[in-house]
Amino acid sequence: MLSPRYLSVIIAFVIAGVATAFISFLPHSDSTTLFVAFISVLIFGSILIYFALDNLVFKEVNVLYDQIKQIKKKNFPLISRKQLVQKENPIELLKSELAAYVTTTEDEVKELKKAAVYRQEFLADVSHELKTPIFAAQGFVHTLLDNPEEAPEIRQKFLEKAAKSLDGLDALVKDLLTVSQIETGAIKIEKKRINLRPMVDEIFEQLEGKAKKRGVKLILNCSDEVIDVKADAQKIEQVLVNLVDNGIKYGNQDGKVTVFIEDRKKSYLISIKDNGPGISEKHLPRIFERFYRIDKSRTKLSGGTGLGLSIVKHIVQAHGSKIQVESKVDKGTSFSFKLEKAL
Repeated sequence: MLSPRYLSVIIAFVIAGVATAFISFLPHSDSTTLFVAFISVLIFGSILIYFALDNLVFKEVNVLYDQIKQIKKKNFPLISRKQLVQKENPIELLKSELAAYVTTTEDEVKELKKAAVYRQEFLADVSHELKTPIFAAQGFVHTLLDNPEEAPEIRQKFLEKAAKSLDGLDALVKDLLTVSQIETGAIKIEKKRINLRPMVDEIFEQLEGKAKKRGVKLILNCSDEVIDVKADAQKIEQVLVNLVDNGIKYGNQDGKVTVFIEDRKKSYLISIKDNGPGISEKHLPRIFERFYRIDKSRTKLSGGTGLGLSIVKHIVQAHGSKIQVESKVDKGTSFSFKLEKAL
């Protein structure tokens, strides 16, 4: 591509030639006049054209070129011809559009890097979570194989421990599959009219034994007898079981877990609150991540796969809602979400 200097000289030379040709038709035009006219137009024309090209075109194009070099994938949306015509300086429009695209691309790169770190953490967590029950079961089984003459009661004890580890592994794999299927859309949400009140009562009966062991009271706070919502009964039951069970496990000994259901005109607000130790502010943004542990030692003692809240989040989102969490240290934790009324 020609530089602005050479291009301006060529254009000025053509203009000077045309101007001189016209002057030659004028009366009393001699060779000296024509020469002076040609040289004057050539010099001044070159200077003016050079500054015009350099400032209005080449500098802007160079800026665009520098920005384009930062982009590996050139897939930004095309600017319409109408926009270019209406804009006084179309290059300026291109520049602003490209700058906006570069900014967006940089944000996307940051998100991809963040996702890559998250994937690495997730793979490490999955490996660790799978390894623990497998190694435990493997150890018990190999101990029995290496000691075939072991007493029957000891063999029975080791087999029960191996079975417990394998049950934990089975639960973990099922939860992983559930999260994966919900994220990919393989599990469809079938919304039907369901009454939440009897569902909560059944969940309380189901978890009554676990609650009694910790002295936890289960309370339903709702003024309506019929609470009809449009939801997938099985999935919402899974959400409520997870949240109430967490309140029992991680709340205070001899505490309480309360399910509040509030009428919000077009929807119901469902809140599950405990009066436990609460969650510190630094942990709140991450508690819905898969395998994220607030207190690893305490979580292991309480059981669970570390996927419960992640499943809750995805199920609630699939219902067109959002799970919210509020918590203060030593004052308890509250999880809440909305479900559309069945009118």
